[in-house]
Amino acid sequence: MPTHPTTLRALTGAALLPLALVTPARAGTTAAPAPKAEEPATLCAVAGTLRGDHGQHALVSLCAGSGTPQFAVSAPASCGRAGTRVRYSCRTNGTWTAKRAGKTLTGGALPGSGDYPGPGTYDITATVRVRSAPAGVDLTGRVRATLTLTTPEARPTHAITVDRTTLHRDSTTTLTYTVRRDSAEGDGSARFGLIGEAGTGVRLATADARCVNPLVGTYPEKTRLPYSLDCTLTELQPGHPEQVRVRVTVGATCSTVVSKLGYWMPDGQALYTGGMLEGPELTCV
Repeated sequence: MPTHPTTLRALTGAALLPLALVTPARAGTTAAPAPKAEEPATLCAVAGTLRGDHGQHALVSLCAGSGTPQFAVSAPASCGRAGTRVRYSCRTNGTWTAKRAGKTLTGGALPGSGDYPGPGTYDITATVRVRSAPAGVDLTGRVRATLTLTTPEARPTHAITVDRTTLHRDSTTTLTYTVRRDSAEGDGSARFGLIGEAGTGVRLATADARCVNPLVGTYPEKTRLPYSLDCTLTELQPGHPEQVRVRVTVGATCSTVVSKLGYWMPDGQALYTGGMLEGPELTCV
């Protein structure tokens, strides 16, 4: 169904946060205990109403999750059509951008997530398409909401550093990556990955037995990616970092090299308790 022209009645949702009322302590009484850390939560605010030419309408909210390393954004909507009693289910997708103090911090597809930037007041804008089931509503428009999040930014548990960040054309550079675990949470296992740009001829190699160039293709194919390394680390402990020495060979065409670390934060037998950390990006001149 083609998208109908729409107009937007802009609404800025102000998130209302509960305030704890505390009676002043009297002389000789025990001070109130410090508040506990906030649990993960989702905060929503009405962001706008989309309207079509034939009575279609969709009330769109923008929601952001806090209390985890991820800043999860979604755009739930209720939708309908004038003159009908059909109960519609509404599907939304699109793109979003979050700003704080006028500075763009993160964004992406809806629904989607980025790294949680910490507490503050966020101006979130989104271009949203709302479609209904059964068919009857198909609207697209821009909405906006203001959300105030108070959850502190989580302290990092792992870190990645490298002894240099610049590569040069037609040369081989030897680098030392250091991976740390700074928290008693989690365990000593992690997957450390490096990858250059495909098609540039960049090659990544190491003598470290914990690392391999990833195997691709269907068995019994033996092709490996020369521009990528995958390292399995098993002895990460606070006070005991792991180091990986890597040789990066760049030809006539420059390539950047990016890195990341995947790690578990075990919680019994729960499946989704891992984290992903972005490492430094190597540039090329």
